[in-house]
Amino acid sequence: MGRFILRRTGVLILTALCLTFIVFLLTNLYPNLEKLAKSEGNFRMADHEVATFLSNNGYRSALDPDFLAKVRSGQATDEEIEAGINTGFDARIFRNYGEWLGIVPGYVIEGTDGTTRARCATPGMDIADAPSFCGILQGYWGWSTVFKDEAGSIIGTRLALTGKLMFWVMLLMVPSALIIGVLAGMREGSATDRSLSTVSITTTATPEYVSGVLFIAVFASSAVGLKWFKGTATSAMDNATFENFFLPVLTIALYGMGYIARMTRASMAEVMTAHYVRTARLKGVSFRNIVLKHALRNALIAPFTVIMLQFPWLLNGVVIVETLFNYKGFGWVLVQAAGNNDIELLMGVSVVSVFVVLVTQLISDIGYVYLNPRISVT
Repeated sequence: MGRFILRRTGVLILTALCLTFIVFLLTNLYPNLEKLAKSEGNFRMADHEVATFLSNNGYRSALDPDFLAKVRSGQATDEEIEAGINTGFDARIFRNYGEWLGIVPGYVIEGTDGTTRARCATPGMDIADAPSFCGILQGYWGWSTVFKDEAGSIIGTRLALTGKLMFWVMLLMVPSALIIGVLAGMREGSATDRSLSTVSITTTATPEYVSGVLFIAVFASSAVGLKWFKGTATSAMDNATFENFFLPVLTIALYGMGYIARMTRASMAEVMTAHYVRTARLKGVSFRNIVLKHALRNALIAPFTVIMLQFPWLLNGVVIVETLFNYKGFGWVLVQAAGNNDIELLMGVSVVSVFVVLVTQLISDIGYVYLNPRISVT
C-alpha cells in the first residue's frame, strides 16, 4: 500500500505541474494581459504603451529601446509598430512560471520610466527588503489587482466560507443519498424503488439555478406566503443559522443527491443478485443481515468514488448558488477574479481547485482498494 500511495502521489504531482502550467499559459495570453494593463493604467493606452507596461512589470520580454524611441518620436509607421510588438508567444512565460512556483528568483526590473519594480516587493515594501524567491512554494500567492490584498489571504478567507457550506451540504447529501439508494436497490422493481428513483432523477435533472429560484420564491418571499427562510445567505457568512443557511445547503445537496442515490441503487441492485447473496438467503440468513453484513460494503464501492468526486464539484460548482444567495465564498471569488482579469488571484483559485481534485482522486483510489480487496496494488 505504501508503494502504491507513493506512485500515485508522484503521478499527481506531475499532473499538478502540467495543469497549473496550462492554466498559467492561458491566463497570461496577450489579450488577457492587455486587459490587465488597461485596467491598471487607462483604457486609452496605445499598443506600445501596453507593451511597455507589461515589460516594465515582468509579464513580457523587454521591448527594443531603439524601437520605443522611434515610436515615441512619431517616426514609426503603424506597420512597424505592429511588427515590433510581440502579441504572440513569449518565451519569458517559462521564467514567469518558475517565478510563480518559487523556484526562480523574482524579477527586479528598472522600467523605461525610471522606476525599479520587483516581483517579491509588495506595495509599500522597500525593494531592498524584498526576498529573492516568492512563489507558491514560499507561501506567496501573488497580489490581487482587484482586492488590493495578497491573493493567499483572500483565498483562505473565502475558502473557509465555502468549506462551511460544503460541510453541511455533504452532511445532508451523502447520508440521504445512500439511504435512498440502498432502499431502492434492496428490492429492484418494487413500488419503493420506482418512487425513490423518480425522486432521484427529478432532483438530478433540476439545475441549481432553477431549484434555488423556486425555493426562494416559495419559502423566502411573500409570493406564496411561506416566509420560513431568508432568501440571502449574506448574514450566514458571519453567523450561520437554520433560517439563513438552509436554502443554499438544500439547493446544492438536492442536485448531487440524486446522482449518488442512482449510483448506489444500481450498485445495490447488482449486489443483491450476486451468488453469495442468494446462498445466504438459501441458508436462512435474515434479509436485514444480508443487506448489512454481506451486500452493503460491496454496494458502496462505486458510490464511494462518486462521493469523493463531489468535493471538486462542490468547490467550483457552488458558483451559481453563491451568486444566487449572495454568499461570498470561493465560487464568488472565482467569478470576481475571472470577470476582472485578476490574474494572480485566478491562478491561486486554480491551484486550490487542482489540489482538491488530485487529493480527492488519491483518496478515492485508496478507498477503492480498501473496499475492494480483489484490487491488487503491487
